[in-house]
Amino acid sequence: MSGVGPVEPGEGTRAWDDDRNPDPPRPPGSSPGSLARLYGRHRRVLLTTATVAALLAGGGSLYATRPRKPPPPPAPPPPYPSQVVDIAYLNPEPTPRSAPPRSFSLSVVLSVQSGPPVTVARMGQPYAGLSVTSSPRPPFRTEAGAARKIAITMHVTECGKVPENAGLPFLDVTLRNTRAIEAHSYILGSRYAHDLSAALHVACGNHSR
Repeated sequence: MSGVGPVEPGEGTRAWDDDRNPDPPRPPGSSPGSLARLYGRHRRVLLTTATVAALLAGGGSLYATRPRKPPPPPAPPPPYPSQVVDIAYLNPEPTPRSAPPRSFSLSVVLSVQSGPPVTVARMGQPYAGLSVTSSPRPPFRTEAGAARKIAITMHVTECGKVPENAGLPFLDVTLRNTRAIEAHSYILGSRYAHDLSAALHVACGNHSR
């Protein structure tokens, strides 16, 4: 009786007979899944180590993830003293008894609007025939937001060098603060001009010019 029996695989046709691609041996008790996880952890460790090495080699930092805020701009400088000081005329004042003949007094008010304190270093006027003193005497300081009354005493030294009628007289004041020192002239208005002219007329009325 003839027939075909079961076909036997030829040599080298079985997977376990192929010596060219043998499976790598696995540790006892291991499985393909555990090997994959072990490989993944090993790969992550290598990548992390390489990242740290690259950052350190390039001078980077692991924690420098946010840009630094720029420094705040510097504070603006304080104003010039003449920008914050105002001087206004008040009225005639009694002349001090210690003043020499042909003297008279007037008062003004000085106010500082803002900024650092302002010091009055000098007070004067434009006429060569007059000398000026004040109470308080310079130098004196006034704080921002404050006002100070100043009594100005003028002494006629030579009647021929003062005007009969002062048209637009002004007061010369040297001011100082932390920003600058300034010589500034303040025009005090028509009432000041009128009272100054009247005082000069009285002081020099009996003297030839």
